[in-house]
Amino acid sequence: MNTIKVLIADDHSIVMEGLQVVLSAEEELEVVGTVLNGEEVMIFVARHEVDVVVLDINMPVMDGITCARKLKKEYPGIKIIILTMYAQRSFVDEIVKIGIDGCLLKNNTGKELTTAIFRVMNGSQYYDRLKNFNSSEEEIKQYKLSARELDVIKLVAEGLTSQEIADQLFISELTVQTHRRNVMRKLDLKNSVQVVQFAKDNELI
Repeated sequence: MNTIKVLIADDHSIVMEGLQVVLSAEEELEVVGTVLNGEEVMIFVARHEVDVVVLDINMPVMDGITCARKLKKEYPGIKIIILTMYAQRSFVDEIVKIGIDGCLLKNNTGKELTTAIFRVMNGSQYYDRLKNFNSSEEEIKQYKLSARELDVIKLVAEGLTSQEIADQLFISELTVQTHRRNVMRKLDLKNSVQVVQFAKDNELI
């Protein structure tokens, strides 16, 4: 029986190593490579045989969604499983429309990932943990964001600088910068562009 060849794309080395350990425990699976972003995925699949690509959604250079679109267009036979920290309804609707085969929340990966891989290789989709959607308000609560942090997210999404946000909220610029760091840590985001996307996905703007 041929092994299923898996490529992992994630810019967090700890996450990548953990996924490798889990997948390597399955005789039917072979991790044929690990890369740091979507651009490296496209280079790798052009040179090697790959059955499944496991994509982190937030990566530098080329993010998971952009990479998934290119893969589906150029290599429609490759199965794609997206890993994400959150899955608001509009986000899931978008990845289903693209044709992504599966999606897992990052805190549910592990043994579930092997199940997802076998499922998509059998021609089915894997969205098990995402079937019951909450409202945007309920989903936001799970991130334990404070009211002030939500204010900052909205103003960042409107394009305001830290000083402009400070002036509008009557707090110091240093306090705004602290809120921004806390927001990115809680949401596992890397920059303001991703904060803006989070605001859009959760209908904060």
